[in-house]
Amino acid sequence: MQITKNKVVQFHYSLRDADGKEIENSRRGEPMAYLHGHQNMLAGLEKAMEGRSAGDTFSVTLAPEDAYGKRVEGSEQRVPVKHLQGAKKWRPGMVAQVQTEQGARQVQVVKVGKFMVTIDTNHPLAGKTVTFDVEVLEVRDASAEELDHGHAHGVGGHHH
Repeated sequence: MQITKNKVVQFHYSLRDADGKEIENSRRGEPMAYLHGHQNMLAGLEKAMEGRSAGDTFSVTLAPEDAYGKRVEGSEQRVPVKHLQGAKKWRPGMVAQVQTEQGARQVQVVKVGKFMVTIDTNHPLAGKTVTFDVEVLEVRDASAEELDHGHAHGVGGHHH
């Protein structure tokens, strides 16, 4: 079965920067799952998945605009320390997760005060060219509920 709109895709990936340094690797946990054609995935990666099948392995290098976007200068913001998730003690350069109206988002810590932290709201990989090494594990039809919700459920997908 090929990856087309409304298919649920399970896959493992590793992510490398332009120097070939590994940044993330899903093989240490559950595979990722997403509903194809519903903008639940980086645009460039979703495009590279189109037409592939279970068992396919491939690499794709994405420019910033197809991956995590271009860096937006001056996008620093001061937020209460209690809003940062991912560590007990924060230092500049660390990556934190914050909840926004658009859902969870990764940010980089710039400056740490006693109660407030300055964060850079750009994704930590914004402005960078990245390479994904992908192994497609499973492709299946989405359930009516998944189509209604607009995302994959179950292992690697969304849990309600």
